[in-house]
Amino acid sequence: MNTTSRSPFKYNFRAPGSQVVGPIQFAVGQSAMGKVLIGRSQQGICAIFLGEEAQGLRDQLATEFPIVELQAGQASLEHELNLVIGFIDKQMFGGVINLDIGGTVFQQKVWQVLCGIPTGKTCSYSDVARDLGAPEAIRAVAGACAANVLAIAIPCHRVVRRDGSISGYRWGVERKRSLLKEEATKRGVEFSG
Repeated sequence: MNTTSRSPFKYNFRAPGSQVVGPIQFAVGQSAMGKVLIGRSQQGICAIFLGEEAQGLRDQLATEFPIVELQAGQASLEHELNLVIGFIDKQMFGGVINLDIGGTVFQQKVWQVLCGIPTGKTCSYSDVARDLGAPEAIRAVAGACAANVLAIAIPCHRVVRRDGSISGYRWGVERKRSLLKEEATKRGVEFSG
């Protein structure tokens, strides 16, 4: 899941603060990490959510995009959904997945740093803040991680506390631990979290 050179994701950042161009079609599937919902705008995949229940994931999508029409699109999104699930489960790259990424200027900068963290590695929130040239912005970095709506594609799961311990994750701390363990195993590194 190295998002720098071996990623199936094409990162398309919208102008900061601009809204997604809807409607958003969505589909839900099953992965080793639980249910997966993808949402696609006219520009690309704008949401990847992980969870236990399809309805809960649809509710998250509605909360994140409250003024955009949501449309069930299971059949039309089958290929992209399978690409995302294949990537989550097996690190298979069956094609390019265009992402449509919003956010503020700061959030986008944080997410770009996160995309440079190699598979099987982690960084602390303070490391990310330092890399941004804003070492005092640790809480803001954590806030940007929490605002990420593209699970796995923007690897906020690779950000941990300074002491290496695992802290919050939008899709559950246990899921974060599982992702990190899986990535470390595939890279041949011992996972200590």
